[in-house]
Amino acid sequence: MADHPQDRQSPTRAAAAPPAVAVNARDVVAYLRDHPDFLDRHPDALKLLRPPSRDGGDDVLDFQHFMLERLRRDLARLEIDQRNLISTSRGNLASQSRVHKGVLAMMRARSFEQLLQIVTTDLAVLTDVDVVTLCIESTASPTTRLPMNGIHLLKAGTVEALLGPTRDVLLCPEVHGEAALFGAAAGLVRSQALLRLSFGRAAPNGLMCIGARKPGIFHPGLGTELLAFLAHAVEITIAQWLNLER
Repeated sequence: MADHPQDRQSPTRAAAAPPAVAVNARDVVAYLRDHPDFLDRHPDALKLLRPPSRDGGDDVLDFQHFMLERLRRDLARLEIDQRNLISTSRGNLASQSRVHKGVLAMMRARSFEQLLQIVTTDLAVLTDVDVVTLCIESTASPTTRLPMNGIHLLKAGTVEALLGPTRDVLLCPEVHGEAALFGAAAGLVRSQALLRLSFGRAAPNGLMCIGARKPGIFHPGLGTELLAFLAHAVEITIAQWLNLER
């Protein structure tokens, strides 16, 4: 006996999902009663709720309403703080990695000239800045042309005049780069970090100048530990190549 078309069930209909079951308020309350830690696991759900507003009559305040609103604001603030902390941590790790790569490159230098080339050229790329120069105090004329770009002579006492007697790092968020520090690249510099360099007991004072074209890159709230570490690495490697007593 042949089947009629209406007797055969469509594969599509057979595989269709059962209709969704409507959830009412009683089901929600029952679920929350069985899962009292729901909001602990899903704090974002608080944003979906509207605090109840109760009219208690004259001179009666609904403290529950205020508490829920305060909780919502606190939660939003904590989420912002958390995002900022994560972003800052990632930025710090990236900066740390760049500085470490720069130090390793200096350690691999096969000659003193290559070391200077790494500091004044490669280091800017490795640390994601626009210009890095080395300045050395000298009695020679500051206009004396040196055999390598990125190295400049300063009058004796300039380092202390810029940094003071005790400061080793100076961060300037908004500046116009000085030719005495950055040479031909001074026009690019809108933010700078100046790092004191002490090569040895009998050696002249030095300055490592790091410049960025974007204002605010180097600001007073920025941590200086990585910059100080980089400056010490430059001091040590240069002193070793020149056999300077530290």
